[in-house]
Amino acid sequence: MLKIVVATNNAHKVEELSAMFEGKVELLSLKDVGIQIDPEENGKTYAENAFIKAEAVTHFTSLPVMSDDSGIEIDELGDHFPGIYSHRYALENGGQEKLNKFLSLNHANSKARFTCHIVLLNLNFKGERLDFEGIMEGYINSKVEGEHGFGYDPIFVPNGYKHSVATLPPDEKNQISHRFNASKKVLKYLKENGNI
Repeated sequence: MLKIVVATNNAHKVEELSAMFEGKVELLSLKDVGIQIDPEENGKTYAENAFIKAEAVTHFTSLPVMSDDSGIEIDELGDHFPGIYSHRYALENGGQEKLNKFLSLNHANSKARFTCHIVLLNLNFKGERLDFEGIMEGYINSKVEGEHGFGYDPIFVPNGYKHSVATLPPDEKNQISHRFNASKKVLKYLKENGNI
């Protein structure tokens, strides 16, 4: 079975991705392979940040390395904003809970989207770089709701739904999320190119 190192220390993320890859790929966390690094993500795009993380890990393993970067973009806040600064934006505005309340009160119904960019390095040969992007379109809810999910999930309603992502059971969210849409493209590539 193909083994890929995921450039993260987040076991939950590896678990979530493993489910999306339908058990056809063995995903390993940095902890699984004994790598301890935390590179500074100072890129200007999701793709750059994902590449920075993945490339740093390739110095410690000969296995293929996968990394992702994601964020939310809220049209009323500006072009692609907060985007790659989603986490920082929450920290600078009193934390995620406080920010979610503010956004639901002041930017309800604004179009929004979650974007996930996955970079895969060294799959077939050293130096090879593959890029995949997934998007989940929706809008900002007028209230904070739901116990599932994290970050901006409690105020983001996907198109075609009436309630926030945070109200969905994890397995249902995983079938529509931006990370799922990007992962689906990776899986399709791996199948079509005989990697799995």
